[in-house]
Amino acid sequence: MDASELFRFIKDFGFPVVLSWFLLVRMESKLASLTEVIGELSCNIAALRGENAGK
Repeated sequence: MDASELFRFIKDFGFPVVLSWFLLVRMESKLASLTEVIGELSCNIAALRGENAGK
C-alpha cells in the first residue's frame, strides 16, 4: 500500500476508521498466536491437574 492509496482511504472513510482497520489487520496475527498459546496453556493446566489427582 503506497502513501497515495492510504491518503485516499483516509479521505474516503475517515481517519478513525482507517486507523482501526490498520490496527486490526496488524494485530490479527498476534491474536491468532495468542489464542494458540492460551490453548496450549489450558492443556498443560489440565495435564498438571491430572498428575496431582493421582498423587
